[in-house]
Amino acid sequence: MKVSIITATYNSAKTLPDTLRSLGSQTYDNIEYIVIDGASKDNTLDIVHDNYKKTVTIISEPDKGIYDALNKGINVATGDVIGFLHSDDILAYPDVIRDVVACFNKDNCDAVYGDLEYVSKDDLNKTIRLWKSGEFHRSKIQLGWMPPHPSFYMKKSCYDKFGSFSLDYRISADYESLLRYLWKESITLSYIPQVLVKMRVGGISNRSLSSMINKSFEDIKAMKANKLIWPIALISKNLCKLPQFIRK
Repeated sequence: MKVSIITATYNSAKTLPDTLRSLGSQTYDNIEYIVIDGASKDNTLDIVHDNYKKTVTIISEPDKGIYDALNKGINVATGDVIGFLHSDDILAYPDVIRDVVACFNKDNCDAVYGDLEYVSKDDLNKTIRLWKSGEFHRSKIQLGWMPPHPSFYMKKSCYDKFGSFSLDYRISADYESLLRYLWKESITLSYIPQVLVKMRVGGISNRSLSSMINKSFEDIKAMKANKLIWPIALISKNLCKLPQFIRK
């Protein structure tokens, strides 16, 4: 099984080396790596060449934002499965992709997901928040449940059939796509009960109060588009994040 990993970059020189090292250390060999760069003005592309010694496909040109870049990656991907590794994220351990492939093979499912750990932007070993996904039940989506998108791997055939990211959303295109796949199209899903990805805090959706408000409006739009009862789902979606900040 070939796994296509897509990274969207734009002036990502500061954090990209950690991302590349985590991918380069994977024990699974059949990985196609694709970097979609938004015409960076720093040395992002040099860092890719210097820190990732395996074959990599690079497209560097202006784009319409991260979701446009990820769509470009999906379009050129030739793998059986597609995953996303953002330029400030790292794979949590060397066997992540091997475990993902093993789960696909064992369960014969459409997609696989795991847990996500938010870490300090300056210390990857300092946990800020733990997103423990839990087993998937379709009914949980109406209660605001979603798998963390950075830990989500789906078959290329599903992207071909159900579409990629909608550019009608600036912040919530990943949430809308998951609603489309899991709620509207009812793809089959399997869970790996461990952290697959570490994400630095400070993403676009939670940088400021205005960003969080804008995200909520986009979430409502995504819920309506996919026939979800949005007041219940929106309130539950936000409330279910609270336990992620409580660590034993």
